[in-house]
Amino acid sequence: MHREIITTEDGSTTLHVPELNEHYHSVHGAIQESRHIFIQAGIEYYGQNSIHILEAGFGTGLNAFLTLLNAKDNQRNVVFHSFEKYPLTKEELANLNYTTFSPAEDASLFKQIHSSPWEKEVEITPYFTLHKHEADFSDVCFTEQFDIVFFDAFAPDVQPHLWSADILSKFYQALKPNGILVTYCVKGIVKQALREVGFSLKRLPGPPGKREMLRAGKF
Repeated sequence: MHREIITTEDGSTTLHVPELNEHYHSVHGAIQESRHIFIQAGIEYYGQNSIHILEAGFGTGLNAFLTLLNAKDNQRNVVFHSFEKYPLTKEELANLNYTTFSPAEDASLFKQIHSSPWEKEVEITPYFTLHKHEADFSDVCFTEQFDIVFFDAFAPDVQPHLWSADILSKFYQALKPNGILVTYCVKGIVKQALREVGFSLKRLPGPPGKREMLRAGKF
């Protein structure tokens, strides 16, 4: 799958897949989108000091990196499981600029996230443990229980099967009671599928360039 690096409006980079005409993050700002949806509406809303996170779509590692920084700054214990079928190449990673938006001492942490082996649990900091899975999350039966799901798959217009009730039910079952799922997507078919499997939905203001986002709860 051919991918090209582009710079988004907040200055941070992302990937574009020409054959799908799909971006890994918002063209209005990769970092600000991830912070808004996954950190603020996800982790900070949940508010616990010990959190198990399941991410659908590791991608550039941006969500994992921002989660690590949040965990470090708030002394929050996070275990982060992430699934990715198409890992980035070394050349692609070298052209991502996320570390220029954080203190210099954090640059090595972003490198550790990507150099950590797949299929192994790795303690990156005392507050952040990472387990990367090189797999298609739609094929996985989750055996652990999680507090938060980051649902960051390609849009349903591009990969509709990833947003079906059958797939979303896996994430519902993987959540603990009172757990939440956060996603950028607010399409009607997605909301319908989430409700069908048992989620309660909350529409929230979206990041720049997007009117709304979704937080779904297992209440």
